[in-house]
Amino acid sequence: QVQLVESGGGLVQAGNSLRLSCVASGRTFNSRSMGWFRQSPGKERAFVAAITWNDSTSYADSVKGRFTTSRDNTKNTMYLQMNNLKPEDTAVYYCAASPRFYSGSDSNDYDYWGQGTQVTVSS
Repeated sequence: QVQLVESGGGLVQAGNSLRLSCVASGRTFNSRSMGWFRQSPGKERAFVAAITWNDSTSYADSVKGRFTTSRDNTKNTMYLQMNNLKPEDTAVYYCAASPRFYSGSDSNDYDYWGQGTQVTVSS
């Protein structure tokens, strides 16, 4: 069993930055791929970023060059640094854990999900 808790969301103006954190319980964190997804009202949940067990990363085209994901296996924590935020980044952000070493943008690969944290970007 893995529990995921996100934090770091909030209200910011466009152009500013936020850093989200996702803390995982359990002893298998360092062997799992982890992902970030987001969902806006009326839209389906969408892939944002992923990081494999050996720190290979992937990003949605809409966030490339602005967002960076990383992990600290000593703290069972994954991060999402979000720079140059835009109003269209407004969403609830979820972290997710995959049982696989390598996972990417397919949400079906992930078997554990956090409760989400709200990010609101004003123009």
